[in-house]
Amino acid sequence: MDIKKSVEIFGDSILKGIQVNPENMRYHVDNNIDVETMEKKHFLEIKNFSRLGCTITQGIALIEKRLKGDNPICDAIIMDYGGNDCDFKWKEVAECPEDEHLPNTPLDVFVETYRKIIGMLKEKGIHPIMTTLPPLSAQKFFCWFCKGLNKENVLKWLGSVEAIYRWQETYSRAVEKIAAETNTLLVDVRGAFLKHRKIENLLCEDGTHPNTEGQKIITQAFLDFLENARTKMAFSN
Repeated sequence: MDIKKSVEIFGDSILKGIQVNPENMRYHVDNNIDVETMEKKHFLEIKNFSRLGCTITQGIALIEKRLKGDNPICDAIIMDYGGNDCDFKWKEVAECPEDEHLPNTPLDVFVETYRKIIGMLKEKGIHPIMTTLPPLSAQKFFCWFCKGLNKENVLKWLGSVEAIYRWQETYSRAVEKIAAETNTLLVDVRGAFLKHRKIENLLCEDGTHPNTEGQKIITQAFLDFLENARTKMAFSN
């Protein structure tokens, strides 16, 4: 008899299924990522430990806690980090546009921490699986997160609104590079979104969280990944 493979998800609000409620413009969980189909089609048991606002440095603490003990806790862990790591404290930027401002997790720390987690998982006999970042809509993001702030000052510091997109893309490319260099499985969520002409139609009003249609894109990206021969080999006994 086949035994279900156990998969755990650690990450931020993207895979937790956070959306912007269009009625009150507040965040809430509305997760339409079709985990049930993934479980049934590929004989998996999936547990989601994603958290709103989670960064890679918070994530490693959660994973370390989960890994305590000698026996593997699951067959694979999916990790979705970078969106909060690359973000800035926009209020501070608006107040002091002449100052240097660092992201929540500097890129070198992000890369180093991700590599450390991958090493930890492999030592435990757990398959690490990374995900690229879904693209954001720079204009929507700017209007949402700079609401009530001095936007001229923010633009003075940024240079242009599109710099937001390019900076976030840097972290997604870092994920791809880490995956390639460590021979780690990768779900190309970003690539799945970029196949669509109007990406903004797949995102909530904040320009960064996928809406229901965007979550369908994430579902398909995972289903395509699970159909891949490499993944089937990774989950074999």
